[in-house]
Amino acid sequence: MDLKQLLLKDAMIMDLKATTKEDAIDEMVDKYLQVGVIDDKDLYKADILKREAQTSTGIGDGIAMPHARDKAVKRATVLFAKSAKGIDYQSLDGQPAYLFFMIAAPDGADNLHLQALAALSSLLINPELVKNLKAAKTVDEVQSLFDNAMQAKEAKDKADEAKQKAQEAAVENADDSSEHKPYVVAVTACPTGIAHTYMAEAALKEQAEKMGIDIKVETNGSEGVKHKLTASEIRRADGVIIAADKKVDMPRFDGKHLVNRPVSDGINKAEELINLAVEEKAPIFHAEGGAVSDEDDSAEKKSLWSRIYADLMNGISNMLPFVVGGGILMAISFLLESSVGANSQWFLFFNNVGNYAFSFLIPVLAAYIAVSIGDRPALLPGFVGGYMASQATASVVSSKSPAGFIGGLLAGFIAGWVIVLLKKWLKNLPHTLDGLKTILIYPVLGLLLTGAIMYFGIDPIFAVVNAAITHFLESMGTGNAVILGTLLGGMMSIDMGGPFNKAAYTFAIGTFTATHDGALMAAVMVGGMIPPLAIAIATTFWKDKFTEQERQAGLSNYILGLSFITEGAIPFAAGDPLHVIVSSVIGSAIGGGLTQFWGINVPAPHGGIFVTPLANKPMLYLLAVAIGAVISGVIYGVWKPAKKNN
Repeated sequence: MDLKQLLLKDAMIMDLKATTKEDAIDEMVDKYLQVGVIDDKDLYKADILKREAQTSTGIGDGIAMPHARDKAVKRATVLFAKSAKGIDYQSLDGQPAYLFFMIAAPDGADNLHLQALAALSSLLINPELVKNLKAAKTVDEVQSLFDNAMQAKEAKDKADEAKQKAQEAAVENADDSSEHKPYVVAVTACPTGIAHTYMAEAALKEQAEKMGIDIKVETNGSEGVKHKLTASEIRRADGVIIAADKKVDMPRFDGKHLVNRPVSDGINKAEELINLAVEEKAPIFHAEGGAVSDEDDSAEKKSLWSRIYADLMNGISNMLPFVVGGGILMAISFLLESSVGANSQWFLFFNNVGNYAFSFLIPVLAAYIAVSIGDRPALLPGFVGGYMASQATASVVSSKSPAGFIGGLLAGFIAGWVIVLLKKWLKNLPHTLDGLKTILIYPVLGLLLTGAIMYFGIDPIFAVVNAAITHFLESMGTGNAVILGTLLGGMMSIDMGGPFNKAAYTFAIGTFTATHDGALMAAVMVGGMIPPLAIAIATTFWKDKFTEQERQAGLSNYILGLSFITEGAIPFAAGDPLHVIVSSVIGSAIGGGLTQFWGINVPAPHGGIFVTPLANKPMLYLLAVAIGAVISGVIYGVWKPAKKNN
């Protein structure tokens, strides 16, 4: 694809007016909406901010590359913008950004679009091009500079391809005992796979060429895996570089000196990474243990909490489709019951299918927690351990209560770590048994050990705990119920989709499956609806405190809030966390508490305002939402400082 089709003249901003990072993003997103590249500004901006939250796309050297790939994008486009004074974009080198490339990729972008975006990203490693872009005065000059740079890159790529084939042939035919030119292999990957993946590839290749070192770089981008490393290339390499912000295929690098860094280091610290790999100063990677050797590199290790949270979120994210899908069908069945009766085949069909989906919640949760820890061999013991936690008689002690959600969570972590330990214990088995490990040895032994721990330990203990929690919830007085509803409602607004939000929602789902009581679902539903509704109210009645773009975004938050999409408030919370989060938590806590004070029950796990007919007290359900939203909206509107006039 011709780069001119990506770098639209109409989408360029040759004199960016913004003075802050947030304003720069707003100005570029507005431009995209103006020229018709996106049709949902809030969705696209939310994804831009989500990517920025992972790590700044200000890559250094005066360049920022905010990017998102979502359904709001109508066509693949790159918006070029310049700032004469520079903007503090929280860049990785701490310096202002002068050149901006906001990349918009459609959710279903074809390979031609993605290849062009990858090529464009890799061009920005060229310091001469960056220098000329900073001096460019017209949009035609910008397009011309990229055209010339692309032609030069294509010529260089052909030469590099020929050189790579020669290297591969030399690697295949080389005698391991003979002297050889230093050789490194690398993998680059970023969460979206649009920009940083290919910039890191280009930076590593360019630096290796300067150092006289042969290198092959595998990219894990939006197009999938490109330039995949072969077993012989990995075996021959002096060292391995992983410059990635997402999971890549690691076991193949077992026994190699391996540098594992963020993708931004591949762009900005290419020489350092290559030296570590070539000089074999990096730790040796051991695949069976699932981590780098004991040689300490604290910058490359995750904290225990971040690992636990990532494993838990993997389980919850895979469980949610069962919650939403099963919950919606059950909600439909309750609507049908009121009109066709409980003995109708229509009611029984929807209700049974919804219940079937719900019966998989705990096994799926446990299975995918386990997979996150121990990879695919942990799937079987995790799933079975979760199933045992969901059954009342799956233990050595007879009980009328299952271990429930708590038991399922523990089953997932137990199964995952059992597999990790088995990999360590069995790493010295003969290599002839390698093919049997993942399909026979790990699953069977993992199932045996996980099953034994669940049968003789976890299930008997947590069946009692779960029964006590269920009894407490069923016999809870109004005062205790209000306190719990207030707590859960407030948690829904603390991080609007993060761990607190997910913990509250998961707890409500657990009680719903255990007691078939939708009281706490009402509390979390109301609590989750209030933040975006509060934003909408504040932008409607305190217009002078918001920009035109914020007022437009506020209108869309009416719909997002009523639909129980708490994330609609995230763009506002990112720009003004103190005022938004505090006001939202107050209103959500009040709304959640009111649902329990009034004894509201909503037997559906999702749906927001649209499941009102299912509530036992629909008018009070709506009133709880309204009161909480108005309180939050008024606090935010009054408390928020007036906008600054630039």
